[in-house]
Amino acid sequence: MHIEEWLATVPAISVYLLVGLVIGLESLGIPLPGEIILVTASLLAASQDHINPYILGACAIAGAVIGDSIGYLIGRKGGKPLLEWLGRKFPKHFGADQVASAERSFQKWGMWAVFVGRFIALLRIFAGPLAGVLRMPYWKFAIANVLGGIVWAGGTTAVIYSVGKVAEDWLKRFSYLGLVAALCFGLGSMLVMKWRTRKVQEKARRRAAEQPVAVGGSGSGAEAAEPEPVPAAE
Repeated sequence: MHIEEWLATVPAISVYLLVGLVIGLESLGIPLPGEIILVTASLLAASQDHINPYILGACAIAGAVIGDSIGYLIGRKGGKPLLEWLGRKFPKHFGADQVASAERSFQKWGMWAVFVGRFIALLRIFAGPLAGVLRMPYWKFAIANVLGGIVWAGGTTAVIYSVGKVAEDWLKRFSYLGLVAALCFGLGSMLVMKWRTRKVQEKARRRAAEQPVAVGGSGSGAEAAEPEPVPAAE
């Protein structure tokens, strides 16, 4: 069966639920490819008439807002021990360097870190739980969460769907290329996230390497100083 014909048999409700569930779990703090799923589903909506883009966008927004809210509550109840536990379970996503980078973003931007975090893969996972751990007032979090969910999830659905409609004839002849493009887009986002994480880790290592020198210079110098020679006994 041709890929396009097979996709046409997938129930629309399954697509809506999958998008809402994956985005919700990612926003809650579980590392999942929410952006890849949303882009792929939006391309499907452009080429498959049985998938309604408005319902798709609404499910994506609901998943983003509800997931972030649950993540906030978990972070507020769990506190720092929760981040330490997540760091042991998911060291590539919740390691000390990643947590430190996310905390600096919150200290710099405040509630805007929740809004901007929607568009950054690493912060999208951290935003809800970390806002709860840092005790951000809920009303600030809620405003940024809802606005960020609408702009990111709704905007992504609208843009990808519009692009897909413009190229609908091309996508119908080469539908598999649309899926490949979505996967390449997601892979590219993942590589950029890893590159940024690596830069943060390198900076952290340089700071850690410089710290003992500074401490040694400001301390008593007992360890750095060489012992005075003891005169030989006559």
